[in-house]
Order: sequence, then C-alpha cells, then structure tokens
Amino acid sequence: MSWKIMVRELKEMRDGMSNMSKRGAEYKQWHSRKAKSHIAPDVTLPPVDPIQQGQWANLPPELLLDIIRRVEESETTWPARAVVVSCASVCKSWRAITKEIVKTPEQCGRLTFPVSVKQPGPRDASIQCFIRRNRETSTYYLYFGLVPTENERAKLLLAAKRIRKPTATEFVISFIADDFSRASSTYLGKLRSNFLGTKFAIRDSQPSEKASIEVNNHSSSKFPSKQASPGVAARKYNAGTINYELNVLRTRGPRRMHCILNSIPMSAIQEGGNAPTPTTLPQFSFSPALKGKDSNTELSSANLLDPLASSQGSADPLVLKNKAPRWHEQLQCWCLNFKGRVTVASVKNFQLCAAVDPSHDVPAAEQEKVILQFGKIGKDIFTMDYRYPLSAFQAFAICLSSFDTKPACE
Repeated sequence: MSWKIMVRELKEMRDGMSNMSKRGAEYKQWHSRKAKSHIAPDVTLPPVDPIQQGQWANLPPELLLDIIRRVEESETTWPARAVVVSCASVCKSWRAITKEIVKTPEQCGRLTFPVSVKQPGPRDASIQCFIRRNRETSTYYLYFGLVPTENERAKLLLAAKRIRKPTATEFVISFIADDFSRASSTYLGKLRSNFLGTKFAIRDSQPSEKASIEVNNHSSSKFPSKQASPGVAARKYNAGTINYELNVLRTRGPRRMHCILNSIPMSAIQEGGNAPTPTTLPQFSFSPALKGKDSNTELSSANLLDPLASSQGSADPLVLKNKAPRWHEQLQCWCLNFKGRVTVASVKNFQLCAAVDPSHDVPAAEQEKVILQFGKIGKDIFTMDYRYPLSAFQAFAICLSSFDTKPACE
C-alpha cells in the first residue's frame, strides 16, 4: 500500500469520527431538551375570553329587582313558592337581590330558604303545619300546610327518626327523609329522653355565639384539645329541656309538661324583645374519634339534669307550660279550644303558653297567647301550629316528645 493511499484513508477515518462525535453531541442535546420540555409551534395564542354569566345576569338591576319582588309577592304558598328559591339559584346577582327581598318568617309569615326552620315564626299569626307518622319505619315528617291533600304536593320541612336504646329514646332530626346520620350536612339536631321518658333534652346543631363559647370551655375540661372540634361542641349544645310531671297517684287529668328553652330569653316576649334569629346554616365537621363519647357521655340520661347543661344559653330562659283545659260534663273529657285545628281526642293533644313570673313585665294578653298547639286529626296525622318566638325546629322537637310512651305521666 502506497503512502498516499494510507494518508487518504486516515483522513477519511478522521472525518468520519468527527461527524459521529458531532451527531452524538446533537443527539445528546436533543435528548436533554426533549426530557425537559415539549415542542410547541411558535404561534401567538389568542387571549382567553372571560366566562360569560349569560344574558339573564346582564339585566338592569332596577328591572331585576322589580321582577323578583313581583314573584315574591305572587307566590305565597308551596309548591309554587319554589320559584322564589329558583330565582336565587340563577347567578350571584339574582341571589343577592332575592336574599335582600325575602324576609324572615317573623316579618312575612312565609317559609322560603332552609334556614327558615331555625328562625322564629310570626308574632301576629301562626304558621300551620302537620305531622305524618309512619309506624313501620318509626319516622315522622313535618309538612308545611293546613292538612294533607292528595291533589297538592306538600312541602316537607323536617323529618325525624325514632331510635330506641336500652336506657333512652332518641329522635334524630334531619332536613331530608332518607338520611339521619349525624355526620351528614342535613343533620339539625336530636331529641333524647331519660329512662322513664319523662325528661327530654333538645340538642341543636347550631348554638348561639354565647352558648358556643360556654360549651367549648366546658368540653375542653373533659377531652384533650386535639380531639375537641367545633362540630362536636355544637352538637352537644342543649337548646332546651322538656319535663313531664309524674302522675304517681293516677289522678284524673291530661299530661302536664314544662319546656325550658335555653336559646330563647324571657325578654323575647316582652315589649321590644327579640328572639335569636340565625341567618345562615353553618356546615359543621364531625370527628369520628368522639362519636362514641358524644352519644354515650354527653347525651346520657344523667346529663339531662346537669346544672351546666341547663344553664347554657340565656340566663333567664323562656319557659312554656300547658294551657289549663276545662272539664266537659256532657262529653266527660278534658277540652281545649283548638279553633278547629284538632278533631280527634288524644292524650297527645296540648297547647303551650308562656309561664310568666309576676316580676316579668308581660301583658296579660301575651300570657294567654298560645305559642304552640299540637293535636290529632286522623290516623297517624297531627297538626302543629307555632308562632313567635318558637322556630319550626324547636316546635317539632317539642311535639316529638309527645309521641314517646309515658305510663308514669298518665
């Protein structure tokens, strides 16, 4: 092999190795870029348009205010009143105006949003409801309306389920008829009795601000701070107690009861007084670690007589008592004037009015005013009429206590 041929082959080999090295560097650079990012076309993206709320949100506020006001005035009863709730679901502007127009039951005598069941009823009239009992499932349904009808769909306000335990009876109250779990967002509270069924405690899931602070301070002494949660503290709040007087001598007469409503001050029925009126229904969290303690400890029968539990809320709570019936000689029974709302004689029938101390400045007409009445009109159908300062939740809880058997009180 000549020298020229050897030089030419070495030169070609050198050039080939240089090209391979250059291609390897390019491949390495490409591979690193590919691993770090994606290739995208070099184009200018158009600006993103803001989300449009639709043509209904762009109505002039004056026109929108007039429309919703007319709907509010025309639709006064359920189920037509559901249109008012639908107006609040269109958009933010509709919801703000609807909430501004819709008044509380105390002011307008109507039930609109879910929070209405926690707000006091009207002062000058009663909100008329009825309760339907289902014996097979031990459930009770509170409807808004005069009497149940087949042609008109009634408005379900609240539902309750009775749970019998070895030492007590519980009525769990919910917004809907198929979910009675305490961990659910539809849970409102419960009613729990003692062993004899003569004392009941109303447990509310929404305490007042003052009562919430007292309960949190009380619960912190029993449980570690890591386990205490606002949801559990709220569910321990004692909104009221119901006491049925014992009838040991079996004397003649209907049941006698006293209701102490810790969340309502006595000043609410005085001139210029006001009852607590919540505006929202907060969503509480529930701690599974305290589920057993909340059921067994805080809601035990002994706690129904706990001085701290009885003192939660107002320092001078509202007390309700039975309105005294009269004995009818011809009918040989005790009678009350239910003004046609009760048609069947029953031991469960009652009327409650304020138990006023002489030291309180309450007019005589206000003392005779029936705040809550409950009575039977048919098989498993009962009427419930309540007014200020009671709410639908409180009135329903008091009426549920009448469904529990009380042989020691009759």
